[in-house]
Amino acid sequence: MLGVEKPIGVTEAAPVPQQRSELLLDAAVRYAEERHWDVFPGTWLEAVGGGERCSCGDAGCVLPGAHADRPDWAGQATGSGAAARRMWSRQPRASVLLPTGRAFDALEVPEAAGFLALARMERMDLTLGPVTCTPDRRMLFFVLPGGAAKAAELVRALGWNAETIDLTGRGEGHYIAAPPTRVGGRGGVQWACGPTNANRWLPDVDELISPLAYACAREAAAARARTS
Repeated sequence: MLGVEKPIGVTEAAPVPQQRSELLLDAAVRYAEERHWDVFPGTWLEAVGGGERCSCGDAGCVLPGAHADRPDWAGQATGSGAAARRMWSRQPRASVLLPTGRAFDALEVPEAAGFLALARMERMDLTLGPVTCTPDRRMLFFVLPGGAAKAAELVRALGWNAETIDLTGRGEGHYIAAPPTRVGGRGGVQWACGPTNANRWLPDVDELISPLAYACAREAAAARARTS
């Protein structure tokens, strides 16, 4: 069974574990074998001049060590644990990336809105899928495939604009970084709600969109008030 973290508290984030190559390989294999998620290796961090730089070689890389390293990444993704083990054995430091639009889509929101939504979902007794928290203060909620394409229209039906409230969908043609991938010196991707047997069956976007949209709209209004 996948190791599970309890939901991260609003005021206390779980410590970021050191990213070791064996953790990356083991995580990639477990995602493929236990969750049946496609995985593929991305870039990694290299020591350069006393610091770290993305293996892509771009000194200004915006996602150092956490993005695809080839344009044909979609064809490289595999759901085979054995194939994943071979790929990460060749480059053990490679980030663990998961293509969306296959086993799941993801709804991306600001971290503050995500924690607010989690609290509302708990009170509503909603069944959550896995949720990641990135070092860039973003949260991604896993939903059934196809959810990303419906998100904007569902938000509009609730009276908001998805772009304005900063709620976006990741579906076919996109990917996300999975724990324990580290993004440069910013920290690692973590599970806010980890994969468990209880959330093996993902929710549909319709089940989560209302609390997510409400939380995003509230956070967007608060952000406007702070700058006015």
